[in-house]
Amino acid sequence: MLKQLKDQNKTAFIPFVVVGDPDLETTRKAIEILIEEGADLIELGVPFSDALADGPVIQEASERAARTTTLKNVLIFSKELLAKHPGFPFILFTYFNPILKMGVSAFAKEAKNAGIYAVLVVDLPPEEAKSYSEILDQEGLKAVFLASPTTPKNRIAEIARLSTAFIYYVSRTGVTGVQTQLSQSLKDELLAVRALTDRPLAVGFGISNGPQARQVSEFADAVVVGSAFVKLLSQSFQNLDSFRSLAREIRTAILNKK
Repeated sequence: MLKQLKDQNKTAFIPFVVVGDPDLETTRKAIEILIEEGADLIELGVPFSDALADGPVIQEASERAARTTTLKNVLIFSKELLAKHPGFPFILFTYFNPILKMGVSAFAKEAKNAGIYAVLVVDLPPEEAKSYSEILDQEGLKAVFLASPTTPKNRIAEIARLSTAFIYYVSRTGVTGVQTQLSQSLKDELLAVRALTDRPLAVGFGISNGPQARQVSEFADAVVVGSAFVKLLSQSFQNLDSFRSLAREIRTAILNKK
């Protein structure tokens, strides 16, 4: 799908939500809105009590959701979504500990059965992912790995090899979170990565509005927006109009790229 969009000079819209924050029913409503507003893929965040790669917005949402929502709950939730939206590509965004607790093989089977398209484990480096990647591949699941401005060139090749769905490029160093402006060197960084691989590149961390999404869409295959959506859900979950407005703003901005 990403390649088809690229051939059409289009950029994919990938929003992120923490499943279970503030509750599963609100998450369900939010996902329906995102699909209605043109999301191409959706990242389902698995709540984790020590979400150290995330900024305060997602970290706090994850801690709240983790009180009642587990990886098992997220997979059941995904299967319910699949029944209504067969074939829609949901991506599981998680830390490795919940997978390890379930068992990698059991997790891969259940994730496939739940209709998960790809898995991104934020704290699993490619050097330690050989067995994990093989198990996912056996179940027909795609894998996503992270690259960042500090990733050495010789490491990009291994990340590209293991990233069977796409490479998630972190737009800046640090944790997730809303930013007032994007890195001025982002375009050059992505061009350098493109010179090393033809894998699709999704860019996230810090993108929070239409103008930023449009800027990134000029040189990325996909734009990921997380904290901005999570923040809106935590602040105004009883009225999702602002959540829908942001989804529409970003989708429109990406469609109207130069």
